Amino acid sequence: MGRILAIDYGKKRVGLAVTDPLQIIATKLTTVRSHLLFDFLKTYFQQEDVEKVIIGYPLQMNNEPSEAVLYINPFLKRFQKLYPDMPIEQVDERFTSKMAFQTMIDAGVKKKDRQDKGTIDAVSATIILQSYMEQQKYRS
Repeated sequence: MGRILAIDYGKKRVGLAVTDPLQIIATKLTTVRSHLLFDFLKTYFQQEDVEKVIIGYPLQMNNEPSEAVLYINPFLKRFQKLYPDMPIEQVDERFTSKMAFQTMIDAGVKKKDRQDKGTIDAVSATIILQSYMEQQKYRS
């Protein structure tokens, strides 16, 4: 069984989270600059057994894609071209940034550290991954 990697893709930064090899726990991995993501993924896929990639896909309240898909869709197209055998699933990411910020407050993270948008992106990716894992558990 391989890991599941979650991506919270943004124009400037990408938050990443990953499961353990048994797919029990979702953990914040890191944040990378968007233009360096494919270099990071190449290295990460060589070092780790990744079974599937989950990407946060931003929807509006009416379930229509948000404006952010203008830069997410080109990423998805390039990803599928470079990694045609890697399964990738889109997961609704509405409110994950707000939930990440609140989670950091609840965890007692200092105000200065909560202002680090990279940390928020990585926590958002973790929330996306955790919600995906919970959905899969209930489907089983």
